Order: sequence, then structure tokens, then C-alpha cells
Amino acid sequence: MVQEIFINLSIILVVTLIVSLLMKFLKQPLIIGYILSGILVGPYIFNLITSESLFRIFSQIGVALLLFIVGLHMNPKVIKEVGFASLVTGIGQVLFTSVFGFFIAKLLGFSTIISIYVAVALTFSSTIIIMKLLADKRDLETLYGKIAIGFLIVQDFIAIIALMAISSLSGNLDIAGFGINIILKGFVAIILVLLFSHFILSRASNFFAKSQELLFLFSIGWCLAIASLFFFLNFSLEIGALLAGISLSITPYSNEISSKMKPLRDFFIVLFFVLLGSQMIISDVTNQIVQIIVFSIFILIGNPLIVMILMGLLGYTKRTGFLAGLTVAQISEFSLILIALGISVGHLPKETLSIVTTVGLITIMGSTYLIIYSNQIYQKISKYLGIFERKKVREKINLKSKNYDAILFGQNRIGFGILNSLRRIKKNYLVVDFNPETISNLKKLGIPCMYGDADDVELLDELPLEKAKIIVSTIPDFETNLVLIENIRRRNKEVIIIVRAHQIKDAFVLYEKGADYVLTPHFLGGEYVSRMIFEEKTDKQAYKLEKEKHIKMLKEIARQGHEHPDVEKG
Repeated sequence: MVQEIFINLSIILVVTLIVSLLMKFLKQPLIIGYILSGILVGPYIFNLITSESLFRIFSQIGVALLLFIVGLHMNPKVIKEVGFASLVTGIGQVLFTSVFGFFIAKLLGFSTIISIYVAVALTFSSTIIIMKLLADKRDLETLYGKIAIGFLIVQDFIAIIALMAISSLSGNLDIAGFGINIILKGFVAIILVLLFSHFILSRASNFFAKSQELLFLFSIGWCLAIASLFFFLNFSLEIGALLAGISLSITPYSNEISSKMKPLRDFFIVLFFVLLGSQMIISDVTNQIVQIIVFSIFILIGNPLIVMILMGLLGYTKRTGFLAGLTVAQISEFSLILIALGISVGHLPKETLSIVTTVGLITIMGSTYLIIYSNQIYQKISKYLGIFERKKVREKINLKSKNYDAILFGQNRIGFGILNSLRRIKKNYLVVDFNPETISNLKKLGIPCMYGDADDVELLDELPLEKAKIIVSTIPDFETNLVLIENIRRRNKEVIIIVRAHQIKDAFVLYEKGADYVLTPHFLGGEYVSRMIFEEKTDKQAYKLEKEKHIKMLKEIARQGHEHPDVEKG
């Protein structure tokens, strides 16, 4: 029996590896490979899962570890850092998607309880997948990247509340008793977590952190113990694991614990998605194909439209709204966990899992390509997106009659230093930025500025580019800088153009197109340090002065809101 399970597990993992390699080649998230592997090893094709109960236990451990690590990153400070735009967009998107999703499900003939579950499941997008895609594109530092990660974190918090609510309802649907029940249990759970965190965990974690092995064992033990405790209190194991992670999030070792737990989580969560795929019923998929297509279209098109409308109302450009909107064009691993939990507590029939999982496969695959090629798609359809941009009234002045020696596009961390230099040499300058908050802050400081997007041709036509002596773009987007250089060089052959690039190959292209200098921040930092070492050598006092200057500059940058949020680390 043991040998049979071992061989069974080995074959399943080999199949999963092969399918995952194919997904990697197709530039698709590995979660798709795991679910497709489950379909292959399931009863409809190879029928390799002989011990479903064991795989179910493994998958439950995987979900518990996933939520434990999510909890480790749910430090209460994170909510403060997501920003107003992310908070409003996140809550607004969840509200509108759930309402529209509910009515769509009802129109498609689903019962009220199934419609509620499906509507809630459709609201969540995958933070893990989006962070990976944005990191690959080097877009985590962009305005839309920060806002998107912010509202995805808001979604995660709402997903946690939904999971707690479902686990509290258990097998019955006593809505009248539910309110008091969830409030009392939630209150007790939060009090317990806070008390343990404050009085016990801070001291215990300091002790266990002295040994890497002990810290690892303590983390697993704490996760499983608290999960078991909450299961005893009639919550689900998953919620207990989540709260165990939250209780450790305030310790100084949360990141270290997370990094140590991830390999273990990855192994078990793979088995969860494989089991999920194996439970898909092909006949349910074919019978519900119309519903699946409607839900998929709603996620791929409807969700981005909701975000674009919300961000347009907040004053962001159509480009920022479009790029941020594409990040919600798929459902999350939380969506699948939510449906699986609904089935386990007896609220949903099993065919619901097949429907939502298929929607997940379609939307995750589709949104991956939408995000990878988002800039190219935007260039093709930007002229039709004007309705999603709240047109700001520009100052009633003729910009072309103005003489600006310097024009700065993008007042970000790099732009901060450049702006200071322009102010010191007393050049007549103009700052252009597409963040409404940045423009508002600059106006308060009396700095000449203008709201707009650097790749907006109408905006560029309004600017007196012919009279400028130097134009600087600190915008990291490659395509935007190409558009900018092309428009500037067409009207002014002599102006000095400085732009920014992340990759060496992009820098070469920008030089070929007419840039006079290309900023490469990652390399410039190393160049500056090497020059400092060469000039100062081992003069301790010189480094002390550099340190004081650097701290002063960092404080000023942080004061203006250009500090990296936690979600960008790693």
C-alpha cells in the first residue's frame, strides 16, 4: 500500500513537471499547469489518483500553509501603505463586480446561494500571479503597478473576511444567527491573536530565532496548532492557519519565516491544484459552456472596465486606468479555495467547482497575455479610451508662448533629485506628471507643473518643445520614451534629451532613436559607489558626510511619498 502510494505520487509529480514545463515555455502561470495535470491524472484520462483521501489531506495542508504565509504579510501597517486610490478602487471593484456577478449568475439560472458564491469568487484577482508578471515586466515601481498591487492587497483582506464568514456558517445557512455568531467568534479570535502576539509570541520568536531549524519547526507547529484550535472552535482549519500567520506578522522574523515556509507550501499547494483539476467533471463543463463563456468574458472585459471607470473618476489618465484594469482580468487562487470551501460545508454542488475552475483557466491564461502585451494593446486602442479619462481643465494659457528651458516628465524618486537641481540653477522649468496626487502636491509648493501622460500626442502638441534646451524623462516605460523621443526630435533637433531605461538593450535602442543620455538606475548606483571608493578610499570621515547627506535626501524623498512600499520588496 505504501509503495503503491509512493509510486502513484511520483508519477503524478512527473506528469505535473512535464505540463508545468510546457506552461513555462508558453509563458503561462504554473497554476494552469497544475490544474491541467490534475485533469490528466484524474478519472477521465489516466486515473492515477488511487488514494484521494491522502491527496485531500495533502491539499488541505497546502491551503493552510498558503494562508499562513498570506497572514505573515498581513501586517496591519500594510493597509496604511496601500494609499487612497488603491483603497477606493479595491473596495469599489469588489462591490461592483459582486453585484454585477450576482445578477449575471441569476440570469443564467443559478440559485441564490450559488449566485452569491460565484459573484464573490469572481471579485478576487491573483496577487501572486500579478506580482510575478509585473516583476517580469519591471513595472512594480510604476504608478499603475503600485496602485494595482495596493488594490489587490485590499482584495486579499476582503477574501479573508469572506472565508471567515463561510467557515462560520458551516453546514447550515442560519443567516439570523450568523451575524451574532461571526461577530462573537471573530471578536474572540482577534482578542486571542492580539494577546498571544503581544505577551507570548514576541518572546518566543526571539528564543526560537537563535536556531534556524527551531524557527522552522516553531513556525510549522504554530501554524498547525492554531489551525487545529480554530477547527475545534467550529472555524475552518484554513482560517486558523491564516490567523496564525497574522499573529506572527508583527514579529521581526515574519519575512524569514515566510521564506523558509515557501518551499513546503509550494509542494503541498501543487497537490491542491492537481486534486482540484482531477475533480473537474467534463460533462459539467460541456453542459455549462455558455455560463462559463459569459463569466469569462465578464472577468476579462467587465472587471477591467470597472477599474478603468473608478480610476478615471479619481483623476488618473486613461493609460494608468487601462494598465491597472488589466491586472483584475482573472480570478484568484482564493476564488478556487472559496468554492472548494463552499462545497466542503455543503453549500454548493460539486459541479460549481468545474465551472469556476474552467473560468479560472480561461481568465488566467487570457489575462497573462493581456498583461504581457498591455503596452502594445494600449497603443492600438488608446484613441477609444478617452471616455474613461476625466478631462482636467488645463490652465487657460497658451503653453506654446511660454519659454521653458527644461521640461521634466515624471516627478518620481529620480525626478525628485533632478527637480532639485533645476531649482538650484534657477532654470525656467515645467514638470509633467500623470499622478493627480503628485500634481496637487507640486502646486501647493508653487512648482510649475502640468497634469498629463507623456505618450499623449495631444499633450505633447501643446508643449513648447521647440524652445526647450533640455528635456528629461524619468518614466521607466520603454514604449513611452520612444514616443517621447520621436515627437521631440521631430520638432527640436538640438534639445538635449535624457530618458530612463531598465535594460541595456532598451538603452541602445533609445540612443539610436535620438536620446543624448539614457539613465540606467541599477548601474548608476554601482558606478557612484565605485567612484566614491576610488576617491575617498578608507577615509571614515568622508563616508560619514556622505551618510548624513544620503539620510537627509532619503527623508525628503520619503516625505514626498516616493518610498518603496513593502509589496515591492523581493
